[in-house]
Amino acid sequence: MGAGIAHAFLLAGADLVVVERDAEAVDAAESRIRRSVKASVDRGLAEPTGSLDVSTDWDVLAGCGLVVEAVPEDRELKTQALQHAEHIVDERAVLATNTSSISIDELAVGLGRPAAFLGMHFFNPVPASSLVEVVMGSATAPSVIGMAQGWVEAIGKTPVTVRDSPGFASSRLGVLLGLEAIRMVEEGVATPEDIDAAMVLGYAHPVGPLKLTDLVGLDVRLGIAEYLRDRLGARFEPPELLRRMVADGHLGRKAGRGFYEWPDAGTGGGAGGRAGSGGGASAPGPR
Repeated sequence: MGAGIAHAFLLAGADLVVVERDAEAVDAAESRIRRSVKASVDRGLAEPTGSLDVSTDWDVLAGCGLVVEAVPEDRELKTQALQHAEHIVDERAVLATNTSSISIDELAVGLGRPAAFLGMHFFNPVPASSLVEVVMGSATAPSVIGMAQGWVEAIGKTPVTVRDSPGFASSRLGVLLGLEAIRMVEEGVATPEDIDAAMVLGYAHPVGPLKLTDLVGLDVRLGIAEYLRDRLGARFEPPELLRRMVADGHLGRKAGRGFYEWPDAGTGGGAGGRAGSGGGASAPGPR
């Protein structure tokens, strides 16, 4: 996700810094982002006018007007990353999380400036998606919401603003659909291909729920489902098939196998890079 977010801001002309966990991750992230941007340019989009710096040094965040945390969907990991970033940025900076389900208010508890914190939930693959969910915490300042909406529009996407609630709007609906599709595979109702075709052809979804699960990652979807089950009830209970596939390492595209086979696993492609413990995309703003 970090690579995809970086791609979107770069194409919009932002000066960007990306923080990764180690030197190996830096090289992989920079290669993935530049390859993805080149593919967009080759398809006819304008050359980006901004700059890209990928580093393991958190201090590069000091001059940023917006910091988007994009580490894996783990509350403790996200809290640590957000608190670390807040100690580095100046008081005018906005801090955002790319979480798809974790409460904004829960993540804000350890922050010194919760009014400058919100959710900016990007969708996978980021370059192709036109939606960003802007999530208001109970302490988020209205001016910060307005700034986030402006940033989303500036990168050519549409903001949908929602109040902090488990799963927000998109994950709450999308995960429920995905879990039911997995149950249908589990019960032998139809193949993954036919279930996905039913949603693509019958409901005009751009991608079916099972292929989307592969793109997001089965482990990520399992974690979100467990979080929502704990807060919203048994209707989000993960199917046994999902648990079994995760235990077997069939995590979707990133592992080469999920509900589909993915021969390009590990090539990056710019559509779903996963940031490490310090990962995130940060766009410098006014200084």
